[in-house]
Amino acid sequence: MSRRRQRSDDLTRLAADVGGEDGSDPKEFHMKPWDAPKQAGRKALQLCAQAREALHQALAGCGDPVLQSLSVVSVEPAPHTGRLLVVLSAPDAARGPVEASVSRAAGFLRTEVAAAISRRHAPELVFEVL
Repeated sequence: MSRRRQRSDDLTRLAADVGGEDGSDPKEFHMKPWDAPKQAGRKALQLCAQAREALHQALAGCGDPVLQSLSVVSVEPAPHTGRLLVVLSAPDAARGPVEASVSRAAGFLRTEVAAAISRRHAPELVFEVL
């Protein structure tokens, strides 16, 4: 018998051993630290701050009183800087009309953000009203 070939009883003995990683997901077991989701970097946070300031000014300059009453709570990358999650706060208003006004003005708000930042492509804006 050659040395490279193991005997079948050795393989069954090894297969019968129970280890700590048995029953776990192999993707989690072999995950590397660089495969983990990345947090927003300095440039992404800078872009979010610029977009927040532009949205604050654009909402204040709108002719719609519903949009003028809104305030920007936060702007975050979702999941990257190609799409930004904009969290808006509406004081004492019904949520339905506010969301309708925001969806009507979404194109205008994106144009204002695109004018305020210097990027080739304007980020997509996703709005959430609190």
